[in-house]
Amino acid sequence: MTDVFEAATGDGPRPDLTARAAEVRAAEVRAALNGLLQIRRVTNTAPAAWELNRMVRAVALVLEAAGIPPSAVDASGARTATGYRVRASDRAGMVCVDWLGPRGAGAAQEEEPGLARCAAALGAMGWEALMYRGARKRRFLEVEAGRG
Repeated sequence: MTDVFEAATGDGPRPDLTARAAEVRAAEVRAALNGLLQIRRVTNTAPAAWELNRMVRAVALVLEAAGIPPSAVDASGARTATGYRVRASDRAGMVCVDWLGPRGAGAAQEEEPGLARCAAALGAMGWEALMYRGARKRRFLEVEAGRG
């Protein structure tokens, strides 16, 4: 059975950081993004229906392809890396992007520029991302299909 590519949502294990593993992962991400762009070309839509039906995966792919680091968790659920986390929203047609990291790692201080970078990458790919403040004044993005 072949492994299925999954974009990093920020809720998985820390990626293997060896040079070879990073090279293989970068090739997988490029291939997935090229497939997504091909779907857009064929359907003449951006974002395409596939993306709208799998928004967490599609948004995570855009962020990973842009070279933005994902957060990560260990087996106990503790954060082990600082970066984006894409999660489902309680609002239909939207997902949220948070900037999270290990306790004491300074993720709160990095969240505004980190999320701004995420918003720029998403905007370039046809998504609309607006920054808000949530619980404990932490910022997050709400992401939906662009109005273009």
